[in-house]
Amino acid sequence: MADPHSSRPRSGGPQRRSPQGRNAQGRGRQRRSRLNPGRRIAFEVLIAVDEDDAYANLLLPPRLSRAALSTADAGLATELTYGTLRGRGLYDAIIARAAKRPVDDLDVPARNALRMGAHQLLGMRTAAHAAVNETVGLMRATKHMKAAGFVNAVMRRISERDRDTWLQIVTADASEDERLGLSHSHPAWIVTALRDSLTAHGRDAAEVTALLEADNAPARVCLTALPGLADREAMAEGRGELTELSPLGVELSSGDPYALPEVQAGTARVQDEGSQLVALALNGTATQPGPVLDLCAGPGGKTAILAAAAAVSGTSVVACDVSAHRAALVRDSVRAIDTDITVLSTDGRTLDGEHLGRYARVLADVPCTGLGALRRRPEARWRRSADDIAALQPVQRELLTHALTLAAPGGVVAYTTCSPHHAETIDIVAEVLATSGADADVLDAAAVMAAVTGAPASRFASAQIGGGRAVQLWPHAHGTDGMFLALLRRGS
Repeated sequence: MADPHSSRPRSGGPQRRSPQGRNAQGRGRQRRSRLNPGRRIAFEVLIAVDEDDAYANLLLPPRLSRAALSTADAGLATELTYGTLRGRGLYDAIIARAAKRPVDDLDVPARNALRMGAHQLLGMRTAAHAAVNETVGLMRATKHMKAAGFVNAVMRRISERDRDTWLQIVTADASEDERLGLSHSHPAWIVTALRDSLTAHGRDAAEVTALLEADNAPARVCLTALPGLADREAMAEGRGELTELSPLGVELSSGDPYALPEVQAGTARVQDEGSQLVALALNGTATQPGPVLDLCAGPGGKTAILAAAAAVSGTSVVACDVSAHRAALVRDSVRAIDTDITVLSTDGRTLDGEHLGRYARVLADVPCTGLGALRRRPEARWRRSADDIAALQPVQRELLTHALTLAAPGGVVAYTTCSPHHAETIDIVAEVLATSGADADVLDAAAVMAAVTGAPASRFASAQIGGGRAVQLWPHAHGTDGMFLALLRRGS
């Protein structure tokens, strides 16, 4: 009777493997199954972005923190995630040629592995054999064995040409905006919209290439040192440098901003310099006392700046957001500020009764397409369409119109968006002033911004609206998100 535990075959004679052979086979299995943890996290985030409409900047940081990766592995995960998302338009066009089928016809895991692989080959200049092997290994390690052969074949075809050659192939029959869109990985409609918006805001349309390039550069990590609560210079010492424009800002050079004691204590916030500036500009219009309202407050960064200033003067603050989750974030953002703050989970358009004509300053930071923050949320460019602009305009008009009824006589309303699109910015303000019957004057927002920053007003000036000027910040010109600001003073 054969020994049931024997490894010897039942027939054919003894076939023993040498210890060296067994060890070599074991090492081979380990090599095939081992997957860099940063690569795995990037792959999982890309799939969540693709399948669940998740945002990488919300998913990636906590996953990296939980995984406690080395600096190198965390850097790899970050580059693979954001680099792949930024370059997706070009990579999809190349993958479609190499696979001989539309990318949308591929399974979600396969297409995201190929996007990562294409970024390694064409964006990170990883050696071809390494990029191919790592991409195929990713398929096997994540149990997508059936797709491994297909991914291998497509990756090898991609590796046969460099980025410039592929770009010539996929843009051969493209229009100018399609060519720019592919070369800078933006949908063509966004290229057209940004060029038109540059002109509408008084800038040169030729700047569109620099703007597209800025959208593809990683955004700086900026902090707001809340006035009266955090020491800006002390925060910057050994961590980064003071921001050029905002008197509250610190640009970090490295490290996890959420691990800083000031951020944990709520005396500092992670916030783009442009967002700081529009809140500071509204504070800079305070010529009369009275409560302050943040009409669309979540997640609360601008509310915190308004509230910190209100604490000095003993002014009350009301903040509202239609989302209960975002309202909770607002409460957290002001937890360290000692002043009268009320946070409401409600649609700002429904505020009435005691709220009408009450507020000395009103911030209407309205929902928008986010075209000014594409460097921070690169996946947004692939989710938005031109139809979204028309869908958002009624909400934007209603919020600005209602904000003017909530302002006290002589009070100031700040209308702001993180989009430079003229249809969401200057057009909305002009239309509301023309059709709502509101008694309001447009202030010189550029002059206010100059007073806040110490820079010349000409650096910020956008289009004339009525008798005043708006402000439009640009990633390529100011190093900030593309924030728009118009300041309107309600008549008395």
